[in-house]
Amino acid sequence: MEIKAYFRREERYEGLQLVYGADETAKKTILDAIAKTQSESALRPKIMENCDITQPEKCAIYLEFEDDYDREGGAFFEKLLKTLGISCS
Repeated sequence: MEIKAYFRREERYEGLQLVYGADETAKKTILDAIAKTQSESALRPKIMENCDITQPEKCAIYLEFEDDYDREGGAFFEKLLKTLGISCS
């Protein structure tokens, strides 16, 4: 199971893309980790899923904080990545 993480930050926006391919086990692992992180936090990112049927190896879950003035989303993402066992560097 391989999960790749891509982080993006602009002024008041923070986003995290978790690419997992067509692996349903990885998808469940990601969704469980998101639920766990949300239960431990008051933050609720916008969550979207994208899976292109012509390229199933490019399935991904996107998490976004759109008006994150205090940049609290970064801590949420760090905790989520730690739960998933993905190092932040």
